[in-house]
Amino acid sequence: MLLKDVVDLLHGWYPPGTADTWDRVGLVYGDPAMPVFRVMFAVDPTHEVALEAAEWGADLLVVHHPLFLKPVHGFTPGTPKGRTLSVLATAGCALLTAHTNADQAVGGVSEALGTALGLTGLTPVAPRSNDLLDKLSVFVPVPHAEAVRTALAEAGAGRIGDYDSASFSSPGEGRFRPLEGANPTIGSVGHLEVVDEIRVEAVLARGLRARVVTAMLAAHPYEEPAYDLVELADPGIADTGAGRIGDVEETTLLAFAAHVATVLPTTAQGVRVGGDPDRVVRRVAVAGGAGDFLLDHVLRTDADVYLTSDLRHHPAGEFLEKGGPALIDVSHWAAEWTWLPVVEARLRDAVGDTVETRVSTLNTDPWHFRP
Repeated sequence: MLLKDVVDLLHGWYPPGTADTWDRVGLVYGDPAMPVFRVMFAVDPTHEVALEAAEWGADLLVVHHPLFLKPVHGFTPGTPKGRTLSVLATAGCALLTAHTNADQAVGGVSEALGTALGLTGLTPVAPRSNDLLDKLSVFVPVPHAEAVRTALAEAGAGRIGDYDSASFSSPGEGRFRPLEGANPTIGSVGHLEVVDEIRVEAVLARGLRARVVTAMLAAHPYEEPAYDLVELADPGIADTGAGRIGDVEETTLLAFAAHVATVLPTTAQGVRVGGDPDRVVRRVAVAGGAGDFLLDHVLRTDADVYLTSDLRHHPAGEFLEKGGPALIDVSHWAAEWTWLPVVEARLRDAVGDTVETRVSTLNTDPWHFRP
């Protein structure tokens, strides 16, 4: 396989366009036309991981965390990032990052973490918003309805999935009295008019709002058209999004925390727990990586415990004071490592034995011991 083929597969599963705006994901280094025979997976692009990839003969190193998240002026071997890239370049090993685009995806980091812990019925804690939609309803004299429908469609309204020009029309009766200064298309100043009209409705992407309304006004025969524009609620049924929540066989917080400690790779941090050890646990929310940002979302769920990493003192304390779920804080690296066997198996299933794969065995957690 060529590097571009492997990249296309990974980008299909974890589209770069779904990454957070601050993130830097995708192919970092490598010639898309180069052949790929060996792919290694790791959480962090450290110097030691690069050496492991080079010694094994990897043609591509896929990592979760970006090597160049912040701008740099150079990457010489005298800098940590430069050392990593220098090792990979010398070995002819490409580098690809799948970060926040892998966090929220189906088969992504949070889902892998939940699955590793034995959760079932997983759904996102905060479903990824679909394209935000508006609905435009406009009242048009019958002879002009088709012209307005056409203008709406040409401006981008009425696009639903693989369909376009979608609209709904219903007949009705419009009443109005033109006042002094008006220049009515139908009727005369001072006289009440009754007109057969059609109500035309179409949905539109919120980003097209100004364009669609402008097109409608230009096509409408009335001097002052009557129309409604409403924002549609996101139904929140997406299968992608931040975190995951699922079910476990009834247990206690103490027993579940002990289970977590046996499932995740061993680290110096271990497993920290906030809450009553005897608390009953049936529903568990998880988020791979730093999970402070989901605390308010988790509080609105029926979770009994929230497992994540890098929880800060004050947000964690305030969360527990609100009487919500218990908290389990685990190593950032250990939680996200659970994704590596998942993406490795996914690639092997897709390409068969044409590519050899390997998950890095190095523990790149920055905390090394407890005195």
